[in-house]
Amino acid sequence: MVVSGFKPTTFVTNCLIQMYIKCSRLECACKVFDRMSEPDRVSWNAMIFGYSKSGKMGSALSFFDLMPARDVISWNSLISGYLQNGNCLKSVEIFVLMGRDGAVAYDETTFSVVLKACSGQEEYSVGRQIHGVVVKLGFAGDVVTGSAVLDMYAKCKNLDESLRFFDAMPVKNWVSWSAIIAGCVQNSELIDGLELFKEMQREGIGVSQSIYASVFRSCASLSASRLGSQFHGHAIKSDFGADTIVSTAMLDMYAKCDNLLNARKVFDFLGNHNLQSYNALITGYARGDRGSEGMQLFLRLLKSDLGFDEISLSGAFSACAVMKGLLEGTQVHGLAIKTPFHYNICVTNAILDMYGKCGALEEACRIFDEMERRDAVSWNSVIAACEQNKNKETLLLFVRMLRSRMEPDEFTYGSVLKACAGEQSLHHGLEIHGRVIKSGMGLDSFVGSVLVDMYCKCGAVEEAEKLHYRIEEQSLVSWNAIISGFSSTEQSEGAQKFFSRMLEMGIEPDNFTYATVLDTCSNVANIGLGKQIHAQIIKQDLTSDVYITSTLVDMYSKCGNMEDSVLMFEKSPDRDFVTWNAMACAYAHHGYGYEALNIFEKMQIERVPPNHATFVAILRACAHIGLVEEALHYFNSMKIEYGLNPQLEHYSSMVDILGRSGRLVEALKLIQEMPFEADDVIWRTLLSICRMHGNVEVAEEAANYLLWLDPQDSSAYVLLSNIYADAEMWDQVSKMRKIMRRGGMKKEPGCSWIEIQSEVHMFLVGDKAHMRCKDIYMNLDLLFDEMKWDGYVPDEEQLY
Repeated sequence: MVVSGFKPTTFVTNCLIQMYIKCSRLECACKVFDRMSEPDRVSWNAMIFGYSKSGKMGSALSFFDLMPARDVISWNSLISGYLQNGNCLKSVEIFVLMGRDGAVAYDETTFSVVLKACSGQEEYSVGRQIHGVVVKLGFAGDVVTGSAVLDMYAKCKNLDESLRFFDAMPVKNWVSWSAIIAGCVQNSELIDGLELFKEMQREGIGVSQSIYASVFRSCASLSASRLGSQFHGHAIKSDFGADTIVSTAMLDMYAKCDNLLNARKVFDFLGNHNLQSYNALITGYARGDRGSEGMQLFLRLLKSDLGFDEISLSGAFSACAVMKGLLEGTQVHGLAIKTPFHYNICVTNAILDMYGKCGALEEACRIFDEMERRDAVSWNSVIAACEQNKNKETLLLFVRMLRSRMEPDEFTYGSVLKACAGEQSLHHGLEIHGRVIKSGMGLDSFVGSVLVDMYCKCGAVEEAEKLHYRIEEQSLVSWNAIISGFSSTEQSEGAQKFFSRMLEMGIEPDNFTYATVLDTCSNVANIGLGKQIHAQIIKQDLTSDVYITSTLVDMYSKCGNMEDSVLMFEKSPDRDFVTWNAMACAYAHHGYGYEALNIFEKMQIERVPPNHATFVAILRACAHIGLVEEALHYFNSMKIEYGLNPQLEHYSSMVDILGRSGRLVEALKLIQEMPFEADDVIWRTLLSICRMHGNVEVAEEAANYLLWLDPQDSSAYVLLSNIYADAEMWDQVSKMRKIMRRGGMKKEPGCSWIEIQSEVHMFLVGDKAHMRCKDIYMNLDLLFDEMKWDGYVPDEEQLY
């Protein structure tokens, strides 16, 4: 136009201004406006809109003030501009100023925008006053204004008012229905929202993107994957199946319902992926413990031209935390540092959490110390990191949190109470329990469950039981806590009793419950109950759960049923290192040494990395079949080939292997060269083997160490006395017996039990408390007589 000399009309000039604004060339639009001899209202309104859109509200207000004659669009543009730039209060102020000015009347757009501003601030009282103005001016019957009113009430957490207004609306369109359904979902009235959707369908109202987003969100919150699939079908029939916004909501629903297979199918079906669809699936993978797949998707996002945001980074850090990928997490951290998102508190919290879960506690604490602003999640993350890494700073951090006047929540108490349980610090646990009660969370299901667990692990089982019955809602978590607590303190009968009560109350067990109770069956060799629970597991279709399979393998082997143990292992569709370890331990426990070693070889072929428990089983297998050199090879390979530092159990097994082969001096040297203090078990192992080989010198050294650890250990005196007796050192035998008599020590009586008709009968040596003890001793006398008839002569020197 400039080159041709064409003089544009006001209409053409206004079109030119609007074109520059839409192309984000505000400076060019301003130059065109300045050259206009007589700009009209459209020109002024376009400039107000352009500056508002660019976030330059000061310039927009200047144009508004300079405008010779304003209309409703001018006022609406300014009100909307402040709203879009996050200044909801200023929007309301301009609305009030418009009313006082009186030159221009409100329209439905004015009310729609200002009511949105009230929603953003959750200003119920202001919104109610504006509703009064709506009624007074006769806009209550307008569908646009009415939809904004009911949306405002819903977002201000007054759903009842919103529903009343909705019912009274003379005309409703899809916007009204969308607002009320979204309001129900936002106020956690999920079923009501779904019922309204059904009613809307009966009314013949068409669906929209926002309505589908709300119903899929409802299904996600209800974990109703099956219902969500039905809505998925409805969306396809309504030609919304390929819509990016609807598909992203659908994908998010499947991910939050742990249906990652369908979530991935929806993602792959999408023609045009947006950032939200990537974020939903990355977060879903992280939440579903599939961190590796989450990271692969994040890398794919980086290769696209979509960029990433704080949600993408938080999801990637969560994925790294799940897969314990410290290297990958550090690399993503480096990427985050190069962006402004590094200062986002949600991203920083995710970084902190990732380092904590990857075992890099020092890095986690450094991130925390460098944070300019901390919220409850920051404190919870660093406290949880210390607790997970068994750091004694956990309680000190909790004290620091209280001093910073940050109020702890249920997750804070969960981590701190776990730390008390780990350290068996009942004193601190009681103090924190007192604070929990003062905070009003004493009867909360989650906190109550952690308290039960803490009391159990600190040995206060009676307190745990009392607390369990005081919890308001005895959820599955609280039942699992008490069952697990009794199991961890080796009170298997108590754990089984609570399991029975749980079933009587109609609580359905999960895989953790079944695994815990199966473990108690292993402890008391109760194969009858174990088989009953196995039958329940089959009915619940949980046999494919790798955790349960591993426990079944272990339970059957410890109950002496190797055939079923092997069968469970072979039928397992998915095996992790725990399943392999359970099978290796089972073979080793039953003396099948070569079979246990064969399991280890298969693990290597399947590329299942062994851990400390694997090598305990392998070394025990070597002990059973006397493979000394092979045992030494496996022991040395732990550190060299697998980066595993041998623990006390491994040293104990090696002492047993070397001792049995007669290499007692080497066994003693191995104990003395250990990087940590030997415990009573390892010295007792060496002492027992000394009797086998009649080595008095090493036996005396082992006994001295054992008695130094526990001067009242009667077993040390008994074992050493027997070794002296074998060596015919009767003076030393007499000396040992005198020491025991003076110290009031007795040999601990042996204990055994048997289950008859679902009743467990326990027996101690010399026990006369059983109701049928006369019959038992009479039968024992008969057995002794038969043994004598067979020529058996007891070695009285070994009796003590």
